[in-house]
Parts: sequence; structure tokens; C-alpha cells
Amino acid sequence: MATGIVSTALAAEGAHAASALLLVLALAGYALLLAAYAWRLVRWRRRFLADVVGAGGFAFLTSAAAPDVLAARLALDRHTALAAGLLAVGVTAWVLLGYGVPLGMISAAARRPPSLDQVNGTWFVWGVGTESVAVAAATLSPHVLGDGLAALASVCWAIGLLQYLLTAGLVLARLLLRPLAPAGLAPPYWIFMGAAAITVLAGARLLGLPAGATPLPRPAVAALCFVLWSFCTWLIPLLLALGAWRHLLRRVPLRYETGLWGMVFPIGMYGVATRELGNATGTSWLTSLGSAEGWPAAALWSAVFLLMLAAAPRALRPPTHPGPSPEPPGSPGPEAPPRPPGSPEAPASPGPGGCAPPT
Repeated sequence: MATGIVSTALAAEGAHAASALLLVLALAGYALLLAAYAWRLVRWRRRFLADVVGAGGFAFLTSAAAPDVLAARLALDRHTALAAGLLAVGVTAWVLLGYGVPLGMISAAARRPPSLDQVNGTWFVWGVGTESVAVAAATLSPHVLGDGLAALASVCWAIGLLQYLLTAGLVLARLLLRPLAPAGLAPPYWIFMGAAAITVLAGARLLGLPAGATPLPRPAVAALCFVLWSFCTWLIPLLLALGAWRHLLRRVPLRYETGLWGMVFPIGMYGVATRELGNATGTSWLTSLGSAEGWPAAALWSAVFLLMLAAAPRALRPPTHPGPSPEPPGSPGPEAPPRPPGSPEAPASPGPGGCAPPT
């Protein structure tokens, strides 16, 4: 997701070689993501399913958002067939996980006391997955016959908007009403801003469709997008201040963690959404502001990528003890693969995706 959106931002800047390189990395990272999920499901099926209905379960929706972000990027280069295939994969994953994760969490809540403590920044991926379908469908719509994709994009944009508002209320209640350790204020909370930004991008793509292609009134879409853009802009200084409180005042070490990619995606998405909202509404200052965001997002991507490479030897180093001892059922064990990014127990993993590997 992070790599795919930065590739989109650089393509808009005219940096086609760098954008193509990131696109290749994103496609390779997505293939690795699928292989890792399949291997983990086969090898640790019960543990995998327990994670799906756990506090970090919504992070699995990155497997729905990632192909949609790639589909939207490929559609810009008119790779229509591949983009349509990735959109189909994304829609399938979105339906299965978009219903499966909350239903599983509701059923699991019957066996344990519900608590706001399980709410975290990865819950915003619920709405991100929905809005990613809207973005990809709206981007592909001009290249296919009929208005089916435009209708799908309109429906998903509306659903994702409400999912964002519901999740924002839960996350704010978690932050304000329950104690939160500095270590718990992880980078995935940046998805608070990124989820609003992808909703703006989806709305901007809808505004770019021909008149009558979508049942949504264009003035209402434009107004809501500007409100959301204003809110996610307001969130940036707040998130920066929280990061300073975490690392400077409370002295949590700044080192590589997969959640750092959860910062790259929102920042890249903010730039692309700002630019496209400006283009769709004819607001030149928004277009100029968005155009200035591509290279800072690429610089942040490069910094996190270098941190990941530096941390890779430590993550891949074999354990020094003679062998794993038997683990009780449900314990992660030293041999277990990483949990979905964003869960509190998640160790560093080699993929540059944060919320998703390098897609």
C-alpha cells in the first residue's frame, strides 16, 4: 500500500522511472504477502484465525486494500486487464474480511469482556479497505463499458465514509478515556489521517467521472471531501506532536518497526488526494499543495526502507538457544511468523508494508 501510493504520487510528478521501479517493488511485495499469508494459514491455521478475530484483526484488510491500490496505479498506465484482475481480488478479500473480521470479533466478545483497550489505529483499515475499492473502481470505470464500476465506487465511497466516522469515534474514545502507554501510541495511528485522505481521493475520482455516471450529487461529494481534507490536514500537527511526546519526552526509542509503513501510506495518500481534489474542483492552491507532497513522501519511503534493511540482519538472525521448547496452545512461540502489522505483539518483519508489505 505504502509503496503503491508513493509510486502514484511520483507518476503525477512526472518521475516515471522512479514510479515504475516502486510499482515493480509493490507488485513483488504483494506476491510475497499472499505467499506469507497462505503459508501461515496452512502452518498455523488456528493461530492465524485467532489473530483475525483479535484486536489487530482489521489489519488483515490490508490484503484487500493492497490489490486495489495497485489496480488504481496500473489503471493510470492503461494496464486495464491486470488492474481489473487485481480489483476482483480486492473486492473478494474486502467482502470476506470486511464482514468476517467484525463478525468474528463480535462472536469472540461473547467469550471475553469487551473493552476499549483493544481498539487501536489499525481499526481504520476497515474503512481504508472499503475506500480502496472505490478508488480502484472509479479509476477503472472510464476504461470499461457500462456504469457498473461507477456505481460500485459510489456505494463503497458512502460505506467507507460511515465506517471512518464510526471508527474515529471508537479510537478517540480509546485515546481520551483509557490510559495509553507511550509504547502503545504506535505509528499505525497515522492511519487516522490516511483513512480520511483515501476517502477524499475516492471522492475526487468520483468527481472526475462524466456527469450522470454516479447517483451521488456532485456538490455534496465535493463539500464532504473538502471537510474531510480539512480534518486530515488538522490531524497532521496533532500526530506529529504525539510522536514527539512518545519519542522525545517519554524516550521510546526510534527504531524500525513495521508500523512505520503505516506513516508512509497516509503521507503519500494525503499528497495524491490533495492534488486530485484540487484538479476535480478547480482549486489551484490545492493542486499546488498536493504537487509538493510527492517527493517528501518518497523521501520518507526511502528512510523507512533503509531502516528496514538495517534491521533485517537482526530480524533474520536464528535464535541462539538450542531449540524451541514446547509452547502452550495459543502462545506465539519463537518459530511463529509475524502477526498482522499493527497488533501490539507484532515483531519486526522483513516486508516494507507496515500495515501491508511493500505494496
